Amino acid sequence: MPVGTAPLLSVRDLTTVFPTDQGLVTAVDDVSLDVFPGECIGVVGESGSGKSVTFASVMGLVRRPGRIASGSVRFEGAELVGLPAAAMRSLRGRHIAMTLQDAQTSLNPALTVEQQIVEVLATHHHEFRGRSRHAAARERALEMLQLVGIPSPQERLANYPHEFSGGMRQRIMIAIALACRPKLLIADEPTTALDVTIQAQVLELIADIREKLGMSVVLITHDLGVVSEYTDRVAVMYAGQIVESGPTAEVIRAPRHPYTRGLLGSIPLISRPQDRISPIEGQVPELIDLSPGCRFHARCRDRRDDCLRRIPMYAVSPVHEARCVLVESEAA
Repeated sequence: MPVGTAPLLSVRDLTTVFPTDQGLVTAVDDVSLDVFPGECIGVVGESGSGKSVTFASVMGLVRRPGRIASGSVRFEGAELVGLPAAAMRSLRGRHIAMTLQDAQTSLNPALTVEQQIVEVLATHHHEFRGRSRHAAARERALEMLQLVGIPSPQERLANYPHEFSGGMRQRIMIAIALACRPKLLIADEPTTALDVTIQAQVLELIADIREKLGMSVVLITHDLGVVSEYTDRVAVMYAGQIVESGPTAEVIRAPRHPYTRGLLGSIPLISRPQDRISPIEGQVPELIDLSPGCRFHARCRDRRDDCLRRIPMYAVSPVHEARCVLVESEAA
């Protein structure tokens, strides 16, 4: 980002917890990240690493008894943690939009595509409310379907979600999210349950719309291949913490955290089909009553005794950080 550019979204020391009968689950632990205007940041990690809960916290969508225990979330400089519910509802959809993982269950099966897009418009913009304004709202809904590449959009406005394929439903979810021209789109696993060809189409669509509208994008995924192709920066999450972050090209080329290296080693390479895949052994730890040390310690091939103390993020370069004692040793 250019020197002096203020982040659009700034998350600092965010911790989100869920009380359970077994103990306190710390799903997000001391997470800090920035999203700058116009950029695409990837958030990557295994299932259960805290990616979705982090951005549910940003959106004010953590359900009780879950709660944000500490930290700050600022959007355009305004604090969102503790914001009244009505003010948060006004922000969601209008300035920050989020597409959820499963379009099949996220769309309302009882409403047409037109009704679902118009509902978002009428909620956030007075000029689209009332019967007299329906024509304008319908025109915007048609424009959204055209933007996301739905064939014959004029006819498809009256269709219900079940009348579309999985890839088309994903496009409709994106159309609903973009109806109010948000400044930030959070795309949570936007290619879940889609075949490889349709995955590529959806990701190209998001990249194209980002360029057209000049919006910022957070791409939540478990696929480092997707991250390497479509994002400017990446944050790697493990067991509720960011363990490495930096420019995507730099992190992919020279990963410094053993977990990031493990994710990259798990990807088969077409260029070297004879190479064996090196999976990460073991399981993600339970997030209840965690020790203060490195969460990846039990699965790490490079573990040492001093991994058992609390480890901060260490600078690899001015724009690249990793939560690993090996980085500290190299710097020393």
